[in-house]
Amino acid sequence: MFDIIQLLPDAVANQIAAGEVVQRPASAVKELVENAIDAGADKIQLILKDAGKALIQVIDNGCGMSMTDARMCFERHATSKIRKAEDLFAIRTMGFRGEAMASIAAIAQVELKTRRMEDELGTQIEIEGSEVIKQEPCQCNAGTSICIKNLFYNTPARRNFLKGNAVEMRHIIDEFQRVALANPQIFFTMHHDGQEVYHLPVTSFKQRIIHLLGNQYNQRLVPVEEDTSIIKLRGFVGKPEFARRTRGEQFFFVNNRFIKDAYLNHAVMTAFEELLPDDSYPLYVLFIDIDPSKIDINVHPTKTEIKYQDEKAIYAIIRSAVKRSLGRYNITPTIDFDQENSIEHLITSKPMDEIIAPSIKFNPDFNPFSAQPPAVPSRENTSYSNSNYQKAAIPQNWDTLYEISKREEVQQQKMMVESREIEIEEQQVSKSSERQLFQIQPLYFIAN
Repeated sequence: MFDIIQLLPDAVANQIAAGEVVQRPASAVKELVENAIDAGADKIQLILKDAGKALIQVIDNGCGMSMTDARMCFERHATSKIRKAEDLFAIRTMGFRGEAMASIAAIAQVELKTRRMEDELGTQIEIEGSEVIKQEPCQCNAGTSICIKNLFYNTPARRNFLKGNAVEMRHIIDEFQRVALANPQIFFTMHHDGQEVYHLPVTSFKQRIIHLLGNQYNQRLVPVEEDTSIIKLRGFVGKPEFARRTRGEQFFFVNNRFIKDAYLNHAVMTAFEELLPDDSYPLYVLFIDIDPSKIDINVHPTKTEIKYQDEKAIYAIIRSAVKRSLGRYNITPTIDFDQENSIEHLITSKPMDEIIAPSIKFNPDFNPFSAQPPAVPSRENTSYSNSNYQKAAIPQNWDTLYEISKREEVQQQKMMVESREIEIEEQQVSKSSERQLFQIQPLYFIAN
């Protein structure tokens, strides 16, 4: 009987790994932008065509790579971030598995150009389906430019599972926003089909949120900050009155890495208890800085899940910090008589005998039925007290103002007779017209 267990070819193994790492164009965008951040870039450009299906290009001004490193980065499990197993619990960088570039090269046509600052020439490499097509020196700017063309070109079954451009673009924007939020010190731009979608200059953390989510968020953010021996928490939460029906604007970052954690999300929602209806979700962008030895980030291929040594303590810190920030900025309903806007400040402190009754200004000699125009009162006579007021006399026969004279008989009048002569073919013709006009009461006229 023949042996049936064999080693998979590298191309097949890379395609299998790509199914975990690169699920859609947004996954490739995330891996490439994170690599640019790890390279120390302070300017990153993202260029897309056809929602990333035709082209994904990331250009950075980072440290670049040598010729050997440029070739090695496409090998499986090749990384510069770790050397031994213990390094997994001291990771401060974004990428460390060494699978992203190899997985991308297995399912796309990749072109890489890179140069270090100290080198005169850079390196250009072209790979299709894990096979190196070309590798040669080239002239390029310092940093790295990598193009991914025709994603899933050699795996049509996977390409058929991709959604429409609008859906895939929405996923790309989500990944781009997460990376840009965590790095306000980096200048980001994103172009899609020749149009600029984002232009994010270097700015503060709050301004980066406003640039990404909109100017209307300037008045909606409440700062949160807490420094303990377990974690350092900072960020912003949204005011309860601006809560939305969807969860789209909720971001958790651990050591600047975006994560998804339902347990920590519950801590924030508990802090908003009794401030929001059940079907509303607040905005929050929270950063947790924690010792890498107390977490394990190597539990998911996309690195969006983390395990904590003491998650209950982290839960309590987040809940209390958010709740205290809401109360500090007068959002949580409280009764504090020491505050400036307490109830006692709403009541006047003057004694009752100092209250002055309001006065009424009018002219008692004014008569609306008088034929004479009213005289303009002098300044001394414009103020009168209530005791001096006397009711003006009502003129007699006032009801005659509303009577309309009635005429029982109908007057009949004849209009003037108009006559004129018209010449027709040298003959004079006399033409006359006569109309009668009837009058019924003083208002109506009838003509026949």
